[in-house]
Amino acid sequence: MTSMPDLNGKLALVTGASRGIGYEIALQMARAGAHVIAVARTVGGLEELDDAIKAAGGEATLVPLDLTDFEGIDRLGGVIAERWGRLDILVANAGVLGTITPVAQMKAKTFDEVMAVNVTGTWRLIRSVDPLLRSAEAGRAIVISSSVAHKAKSYWGGYAASKAAIDMLARVWAAENAKGALRINLVNPGPTRTHMRAQAMPGENPDTLPTPAQTAAKIVPLAGADVTQTGLIFDVPTGSWMDVAPPAPA
Repeated sequence: MTSMPDLNGKLALVTGASRGIGYEIALQMARAGAHVIAVARTVGGLEELDDAIKAAGGEATLVPLDLTDFEGIDRLGGVIAERWGRLDILVANAGVLGTITPVAQMKAKTFDEVMAVNVTGTWRLIRSVDPLLRSAEAGRAIVISSSVAHKAKSYWGGYAASKAAIDMLARVWAAENAKGALRINLVNPGPTRTHMRAQAMPGENPDTLPTPAQTAAKIVPLAGADVTQTGLIFDVPTGSWMDVAPPAPA
């Protein structure tokens, strides 16, 4: 799945859009014709994105919003409904790493922040826009996950636990909507040259990694109307679909 979909006339909401993979997803969706509602807490990054989208001939609406502003997220769906009356695409990309540290040594404040942004914020976002996506002709939800959600990797407890929770939320949400037109899938972007990756792997040579633009180019096609998969995880490094459910007991 590599061809860019035709998103003309589509309305796409992208969180964490001020940098990294989220920035590139928003930019590439705008280039494909979507009007992008770009959400992030960094205003400067959003303004840079807006300039890039305008330079590409696209359109965006900027929403400075922190995913820990739960009431703000709750209002977002209503504002979109009032202004546009619809939403075609959700990309739940925003997230924080926390600290790479033993589970027993993680600070409570750090753990609470990771769960608030990655889990509670994403859940409230889903709840806020669910009616709009379900009523769309071909609603598409893309939830950014991580391979660490499925392996017990030492020192990654907080982030891994948050992504495991998001995976299950998205899969259950997909199961609940399996008979409708809404398709909901997870994405493992794999190692990418981002600020978060540099935080997690400070000794790594970033030149050995794909750029955010390269990774985003493999994610944006999941918003296409021809995507029939739902409740699965798309693994960017291998370009393959995976059933993230654990194997059945022998």
